[in-house]
Amino acid sequence: MGCSPADPCLARFFCNDTLSKCKITDDGCEALTSALRSNLSHLTHLDLSHNNLRDSGVKMISDVLENPDCKLKILKLCNCDITYKGCVALTSALRSNPSHLTHLHLSNNYKLRDSGVKLICDVLKNHDCKLELLELCWCNITDEGCVVALTSALRSNLTHLNLSNNYNLRDSGVKLISDVLKNHDCKLEILDLRDCGITANGCAVLKSALRSNPSNQTQLKV
Repeated sequence: MGCSPADPCLARFFCNDTLSKCKITDDGCEALTSALRSNLSHLTHLDLSHNNLRDSGVKMISDVLENPDCKLKILKLCNCDITYKGCVALTSALRSNPSHLTHLHLSNNYKLRDSGVKLICDVLKNHDCKLELLELCWCNITDEGCVVALTSALRSNLTHLNLSNNYNLRDSGVKLISDVLKNHDCKLEILDLRDCGITANGCAVLKSALRSNPSNQTQLKV
């Protein structure tokens, strides 16, 4: 199908696999996912960021994602009003079909919180999970989130983790992350902790962790 000038959002999708900022709701997701099911084998990049999909829309996307024929590698769902319930559907799909998705963008979903992040990180423990990049900026994660989930996630195949603008992460959360950075099995290459309520003491802990593990090539953003 060629790009239709009469429908700029649809045109962008068929040309670039993006429907970002197209005012799509959960109702629009029903039609979209129906179309996606008819031709899953070629789609590798789907951007639905900045649409009011909510949990019901994410559930529909997740139903497509768990299809064995789905070869999606990059999924962007930033600022889609996703909560814990949406994460339940998404992580269920990732458990069913973990071998293709490498990039997951969930930033600016303020209601995700620690409970939703824990679900995502539990999936990362699966040895078949191929996720390398995880964006969790502006997801209202606290130091408790680090305790229950993020430290185990850092022991996965992740190479890029964005936790910026989670103001309640604070030094206590950074301490837990630093303990993982000392681990020689840590594969992180980029860790973004900007605007996370980290003080000079937290920065010192991070610096010490990196120095204690010369093999660690993690690039820090604080």
